[in-house]
Amino acid sequence: MKYKLTIILFVLIVFFSTANCQILQPVHWSYGAKKISKTEAIIFIKAQIDDGWHIYSVNQAEGGPVKTTISFEAPPGYELIGGIYEPTPIVKYEKVFSMDVHYFEKAVIFHQKVMLTSKDAVVSGKVSFMACNHQKCLPPDEVEFHIPIK
Repeated sequence: MKYKLTIILFVLIVFFSTANCQILQPVHWSYGAKKISKTEAIIFIKAQIDDGWHIYSVNQAEGGPVKTTISFEAPPGYELIGGIYEPTPIVKYEKVFSMDVHYFEKAVIFHQKVMLTSKDAVVSGKVSFMACNHQKCLPPDEVEFHIPIK
């Protein structure tokens, strides 16, 4: 009986200790595409950012925080037109980096224009980013995306 009670107690301790561990994911990504003609489309990559958190601009200068990077796989069925568009970021001087940092809070939508070279194009790639709040920065993270264009 004592043996069973020890096992049950051990299982409960392990269960409740792991239940308290939470992986912070303050940035939630979504993707979409809109055809603007028979041969062109715009890709939308949206970051929904939890209150108190922010991510950095794709145009953040080197030597500071880790900037957001959007990379695309070799383009079967599409070609990139120009660069990534982002809205105007918040700019603030940070003593830690001794420079102005460019970042977004709450939400941001990045755009990329593509030329379609096939009917069933799927734009694939990954977003690399770092989320920070006023106390800490999480390690850089990476998410993959696959966006069918119809």
